[in-house]
Amino acid sequence: MTDTDTQTQIKQTIEGSDVVLYMKGSQLMPQCGFSNQVVNILRILGVQFTDVDVLSDPNVRQGIKEFSEWPTIPQLYVKGEFVGGCDIITEMTLSGEIDQLFEKHGITFDKAGADKIRAENPRS
Repeated sequence: MTDTDTQTQIKQTIEGSDVVLYMKGSQLMPQCGFSNQVVNILRILGVQFTDVDVLSDPNVRQGIKEFSEWPTIPQLYVKGEFVGGCDIITEMTLSGEIDQLFEKHGITFDKAGADKIRAENPRS
């Protein structure tokens, strides 16, 4: 169980930015394949986001899992709402749901980038 200060810090970070990615490493140097995949999706979509490196603070690493009640990293938050991890973000991108989510929340993104991802990863 993490302390209340950590939970408060997490809440403030999530509420303080439109898009937040809790990840292993940073957006400049992801430290795991799953974090890298989500960073690449967000880059192609041209979405500005805040990254939080869970490897730099064990309290945050455990605290974000408790906060979201989700066991894995990375974790994406949009306008304070937990969206999901790598598999969910990938699936939402391929299905077009990520476009709807960003549009709903007024998040600027590159629709052509999203279409390119879908064109390069056709669903069967």
